[in-house]
Amino acid sequence: MTSRAAAPLGRALCAMITPFTAEGLLDLDGAQRLADHLVSGGCDGLVLSGTTGESPTTSDDEKAALVRAVADAVGDRASVVAGVASNDTRHAVELAREAEKAGADGLLVLTPYYSLPPQDAVEAHFRTVTDACGLPVLLYDIPGRTGTRIATQTVLRLADHPRIVGVKDCAYDLLGSQKAMNETELAYYAGCDEFNLALYAVGGAGCVSTVANALPGLPRAVFDAFDAGDTERARRLQLAATPLIEAMMASGLPGAVTAKTVLGAAGLPAGPVRAPLLPAGRATTDGLLAVYEEARAAVR
Repeated sequence: MTSRAAAPLGRALCAMITPFTAEGLLDLDGAQRLADHLVSGGCDGLVLSGTTGESPTTSDDEKAALVRAVADAVGDRASVVAGVASNDTRHAVELAREAEKAGADGLLVLTPYYSLPPQDAVEAHFRTVTDACGLPVLLYDIPGRTGTRIATQTVLRLADHPRIVGVKDCAYDLLGSQKAMNETELAYYAGCDEFNLALYAVGGAGCVSTVANALPGLPRAVFDAFDAGDTERARRLQLAATPLIEAMMASGLPGAVTAKTVLGAAGLPAGPVRAPLLPAGRATTDGLLAVYEEARAAVR
């Protein structure tokens, strides 16, 4: 494969936080307002109930309600991809079917966690969930959280499924990613913001960005500059955002915490995180917001 893979669910996707009220309840009005803000700002896809969306602490009903609300808010302006993470294949199937009924455009299917299944079981999980509904599927490869990698050979086998269309790549293995991209037509989406430009430059489809919660226009601007042949501008934008990427993703705090901190300070819907996560402390918040303001000014 020598050309860029198609981007079946958009190029610049945001791993959207799940807004809660001050009391910790699901804030559907806030989710709709935030979704509109992110799409108006440059995102052409929203991934709900992923890692940044605090999926381990939202109920099945909340997940479905969130999809319905966001799909209503964005209409055909952006794709809505629903995370259906579970280490129980039967439960993942139920989540997939409910997401489809709620109006999702695609699914983000996580590797089963904790059980540490061997690769034949990993493959069977993905095929079973994908077969349970009619939506396109992104495989979510994030071994740092699940404990299990989707081996490259497993990805190559899964590429023959007509509805498995891509991978959200958080494996930190560019060699394996490039091998799969070279041998399949799967759309590879960078799931770690520091790899957005690097993966795109070798044919990736785009990204699923946590930092886009704070700077929704950044990924699109990087990709547009690269596509226009202005690789210097693409490089400058990516590097200008690096301090914010580090502060939001590598500071020891989960992206849900840092993204909600920035959004809350900007007056956008966010609310608290749910336990076991805790809010950022004052010193951390002050430092994060200072880096955010610098990055916002630098990427204009």
